[in-house]
Amino acid sequence: MKLPRTIRLDPSDTFVFERAAEPGEWAVCGTFAFWDEDTDALKGKRRSAFRSGFLGVQSVGWSTLVQIVEATDADRAAVVERLAERLVENFGAPDLETARRAAEEEVSFAESLCDHPKDTLIAIHRTTEDGAIREAFRTLQPRGGPKPLRAFAFLEAEGDEQPEENVDLLGIAGERK
Repeated sequence: MKLPRTIRLDPSDTFVFERAAEPGEWAVCGTFAFWDEDTDALKGKRRSAFRSGFLGVQSVGWSTLVQIVEATDADRAAVVERLAERLVENFGAPDLETARRAAEEEVSFAESLCDHPKDTLIAIHRTTEDGAIREAFRTLQPRGGPKPLRAFAFLEAEGDEQPEENVDLLGIAGERK
């Protein structure tokens, strides 16, 4: 089986997101983190997390990219359990049993994204359309098959068309102060 892990090709996640996931964490999409928010009103780093972040299960931090890696049944069970704990601690789940059911669904969805070759990178782009959150995923694979990962070696993209991006780097830099 394969599951997504966070990956950091450069330090940008550390200043784009309020809390960056650590490289190598198991990850889920994390869209549930925005369900009770007016996503059209999000600003700054929270908006960046909404638009392009995967949730690291250990840190509850965000990562722009995840990498598809091999996982064992024990790994998967540990991800479900840790995410259930995080759902109670950080997201208001009423109890661990309820959280486990939700975590199982979230991990199953993350697993479904991993039907590509090992080492493929996945990016997410979220938008709000007619009051519903829409997720689009892109895969980045090395041309000619799997190779050692290098930040600028990924040339082919699959998935939805590239979303229009308007990033306010000055605004992001101002938030760090």
